Amino acid sequence: MDDLRTDEALLAHAPKDPAAFDAFYLRHERLVLAWLRRRTGSADTALDLTAETFVAALASARRYRPGDGPPVAWLLGIARHKLLRSFERGQVEARARRKLAMARVEYDDEDLARVDALGSWPAEKLLALLPPDQAAAVSARVLEEQPYREVAAILQCSELVARKRVSRGLATLRAVLEEEEA
Repeated sequence: MDDLRTDEALLAHAPKDPAAFDAFYLRHERLVLAWLRRRTGSADTALDLTAETFVAALASARRYRPGDGPPVAWLLGIARHKLLRSFERGQVEARARRKLAMARVEYDDEDLARVDALGSWPAEKLLALLPPDQAAAVSARVLEEQPYREVAAILQCSELVARKRVSRGLATLRAVLEEEEA
């Protein structure tokens, strides 16, 4: 059954309540995986980076502050950091898994095909599903990786409105991708 708590509430409870982080993970795993798959060109690398992203998110959940932006933007920031580090080193780090004594998860061909399918939706097709204001906000923030201050300037609105548009747009896209998989 879906946990009806907000992302903020899930992160607040995550350090002491494993079920809260599980719910947060299940809610956002596909989005992070698809985001990384489109950027890496490799299902294997996207899976590893997704795992590292969520390990880092769990380790830093106490430091998340709701006023800093929506949790999904915070999570994608962690994913971006993990991606950049993997590019710098030429490989995906396993340090976070070792730190938590987590075994490397092995994936079969069917799992990799599922991840590849996530990267098959062109960004333009996904953005076309959103209202124009949300599409512009998601494009500027997620695809172009602009800070919210610049997104707000581009959209001629406040930062708070820009954050809401991104959050709503990402929630809609997550629902579309979940429906597609079902």
